[in-house]
Amino acid sequence: MNITVLGDGGWGTTLAILLSQKGNKVTLWGNFPDYIERLRAIRENEKFLPGIRLPKEMALTHSIEEALQDAELTVAAIPVVYLRATMEKIAPYRPHPVVSIAKGIENKTLLLASQVIADVIGDVPMATLLGPSHAEEVARGLPTSVVASSADMALAEKVQAVFMTERFRVYTNPDTLGAELGAALKNVIAIASGICDGLGFGDNSKAALITRGLAEISRLGVAMGADQRTFAGLTGLGDLITTCVSPYGRNRAVGEAIGKGKTLKQVLDGMEQVAEGVWTTRAACVLAEKHGVEMPIAEQVHEVLFHDKPPPQAVSDLMLRDAKAEA
Repeated sequence: MNITVLGDGGWGTTLAILLSQKGNKVTLWGNFPDYIERLRAIRENEKFLPGIRLPKEMALTHSIEEALQDAELTVAAIPVVYLRATMEKIAPYRPHPVVSIAKGIENKTLLLASQVIADVIGDVPMATLLGPSHAEEVARGLPTSVVASSADMALAEKVQAVFMTERFRVYTNPDTLGAELGAALKNVIAIASGICDGLGFGDNSKAALITRGLAEISRLGVAMGADQRTFAGLTGLGDLITTCVSPYGRNRAVGEAIGKGKTLKQVLDGMEQVAEGVWTTRAACVLAEKHGVEMPIAEQVHEVLFHDKPPPQAVSDLMLRDAKAEA
């Protein structure tokens, strides 16, 4: 197939390499001409995926028109904070089908990534590809499993076939809402997990946080119409575990730095990549209020990030909430 990947970050680059290695004609698009020229020259994404060679067959471009002119499948690997602006650029070319791999919620509209894409370019065939999948591990060929989700199961199965390899296993699930909510909201819990690390807490704390974090993600998801079972799967529990414990996780790293005393501004100013969980925290709290759902961990993360609440006080407020049954 002719496949275009929009976004030359680590994950977009990794999937472009995977698809190219499967024999597809792949074009990787990036927004910055100078950086695309650098990628062409050295055949390595030294900023976002160092040490991994780009296949010589893989095309690189900063031209939207060139990227999309022959595309039979478009993969949107753009952080949600930049997604709408990028989709507005490509809307005239009406790409389809589109596979969204972003994990986040647009703050202004409270739309998930696939919903932002549809809002801009219209009713096109849409799928998501989500799950516990750090780019660094997939690029090195370490076994990974993810989920292709779409209301159109024929499309989900097509995406499954396109991406699946002996080291990259793809399942299908029709519950796109649940898959995207789990993948987005886990980043909020990952920030809390990083705060625990920064404060020097142990395994007991992390286990409780992951478990109770999944409980509040599930509550919100079900209230919004998602399938409860999705949150026990790869885009729920699986993605949550990976993001909360991995040294690669940007959101966990943000929390750890804050737990050690840095301000949010100091942390973000020092980052090359986008930590989606920071902005998803705002959206999560708005959605929780809108749907009448308790999300105490998300609320405390919000207080720490945006109201300078001391992390130890946030922990105390969580631990001293009224006693209740687990379920």
